[in-house]
Amino acid sequence: MNHPENIAWLVLLLPLAAMAVILLFTRADGRFSAGISIVASLASFVISLALLAMFGLDKEANLGQYPGLTQMAFDWLAVGPLKVSFDLRLDYLSLLMALVVTGVGSAIQIYSFGYMQKDRDMGRYFGGLSLFTFSMLGIVFATNLVMLFIFWELVGVSSYLLIGHWYERAAAGDAAKKAFLVNRLGDFGFLLGILLIWGMAGTVNLEGLQNLLQRTEALGTMSGVAGLLIFCGVLGKSAQFPLHVWLPDAMEGPTPVSALIHAATMVAAGVYLLCRLYFIYTTPPAWPEPLAFLAGFSPLDFIAWTGGATALLAALMAVQQNDIKRILAYSTLSQLGYMVMAVGLASPGPAMFHLCTHAFFKALLFLAAGSVIHALHHEQDIWRMGALRKRMPVTWMTFLVGTLALCGLPPLSGFYSKDFILAAALDSHHGSPALFALAVAVAALTSFYMFRLVFVAFLGSPKNPAAETVRESGWVMTGPLLVLAFFSAVAGLIGIPEYLGGMKLLTFEGHAEGLADRLIEPFRHSPLAAGSGLAAAVIGMAAAWRLYGQAQSDPLPQKLGLLAQVLRQKFYFDEIYQGLIELTHEALARTADWLDRWIISGLGVRGAHGTTEFAGRALRLLQTGNLQTYAFLFAAGALLLLWWRLKW
Repeated sequence: MNHPENIAWLVLLLPLAAMAVILLFTRADGRFSAGISIVASLASFVISLALLAMFGLDKEANLGQYPGLTQMAFDWLAVGPLKVSFDLRLDYLSLLMALVVTGVGSAIQIYSFGYMQKDRDMGRYFGGLSLFTFSMLGIVFATNLVMLFIFWELVGVSSYLLIGHWYERAAAGDAAKKAFLVNRLGDFGFLLGILLIWGMAGTVNLEGLQNLLQRTEALGTMSGVAGLLIFCGVLGKSAQFPLHVWLPDAMEGPTPVSALIHAATMVAAGVYLLCRLYFIYTTPPAWPEPLAFLAGFSPLDFIAWTGGATALLAALMAVQQNDIKRILAYSTLSQLGYMVMAVGLASPGPAMFHLCTHAFFKALLFLAAGSVIHALHHEQDIWRMGALRKRMPVTWMTFLVGTLALCGLPPLSGFYSKDFILAAALDSHHGSPALFALAVAVAALTSFYMFRLVFVAFLGSPKNPAAETVRESGWVMTGPLLVLAFFSAVAGLIGIPEYLGGMKLLTFEGHAEGLADRLIEPFRHSPLAAGSGLAAAVIGMAAAWRLYGQAQSDPLPQKLGLLAQVLRQKFYFDEIYQGLIELTHEALARTADWLDRWIISGLGVRGAHGTTEFAGRALRLLQTGNLQTYAFLFAAGALLLLWWRLKW
């Protein structure tokens, strides 16, 4: 291999250079800024492809997660025993994720060129996209926890800027702040986990940590307390329960931003982090004395059930949403739950496999939804659409492909990646029958709410005069849709499984040879899982057709009653959190304000001066400047003196 790491820096630095050029020099020219950002992203994608080809051609390369190739740039930080270098990690896991980030990200950026044409600050928007891409690639290539955390926070800053791009709208600004603050809660735990690992192991280098854990069983606390603290970061970034509330509100940003956040970046970072640090969770946990009651409890169990609960909650919420983007947002929450559950079931390979296929079909669905919103002049209510398939055939067909892939219908990509997660839940060593049943139920709900969207928005009759006159979007928007639709269809069959198998994270027993064998491989690998997932998708589709095939309004609220209201209000999580804040943070703030105003400032600082000032303010009320008032007060005073004199 001819030192591919020498060109790996370009993958990371080209988006950074694009961001700097745009924000410093070309921001006023939106179209030119867009070109710079798109070219940089495409160049990073091409270089990532070249690096992957070099790895594939090198028969002596170790294809495992570790060791791989590390390109060191410089020693960035050295404080006593803490030494942090700034270098890149090249292996199949990082290159696979880099391809997802740059490939799907490039398609979204090209689409953005058409979608944001009329935006008056297009240059700032594309500068934010380049910063986002750079930040995500930094997470992908990080070789130590400090470097990873820095880029982790940069992704949070980037998302804040992009979600709040239309900051003139109060809802967009609030959504950006909510995303930023909720993620800080999870990141605080993540930071504590990093500090604990450094304190115990004396290093933050990922490869060094893995080697140390293999040699020293006493460091099993890392897989206990530290593992759970690191998972706190995943709860925020990948929007897992109970820190899931920010992701639906992030829909206030431009639709391409929604696609970028939900498909190729940010929310995928948490799943990638779990897979990258999976070696921590494979070490038997050792709990310190205060947590001795957790003996026998594995963090992987907690991770699996957290993912499963998130998948189910989000799927239920999506059933009664009417905003096309929010339906897709809750779908993302649900699918992320699948991925996190897979990691908890000791199957990071299926989790990464589903992450990759999900990146294609979820980006496709969001961009197709953006095409609809753009054509309907920013109308997002599915009950004000209808019959769009006739006037927007490309958008309709690509959206249908994405829906079928998401619902897990063969031979599209989602069927194969979801099948491995269902099979992992059935595994006799790490699986759980309860989680398998939950995952199948989520698959049925996914099919139901997605085909509800399809039947209401694209079929039937127009429910809005604007829906009768819409026209298909231009090629700059439909072109990326066609590309993403192609990969949404075939990504489960070619390319990705080999690389995952090479990572030794996913084992293909009796690996299929040839296209025909690949098509039926899931039914041979785990027939119960494949059959259950397929049956769930068909049942969900049939139920959606029965209720919404020709519906002009939603019949479900009448059937579900109060439950429909609870689902529409997202189980009132936002209201519950607001109430908790009022009872804790706000109550403490009001108490502190009263103590500061009256005790510290009033009695402690002002003292007698405060009493004199109060008396002066009271006497000032008597100085009205009105002669009649003065005469009345004089007479009242004279009568008071006369009464006192006569009395005594």
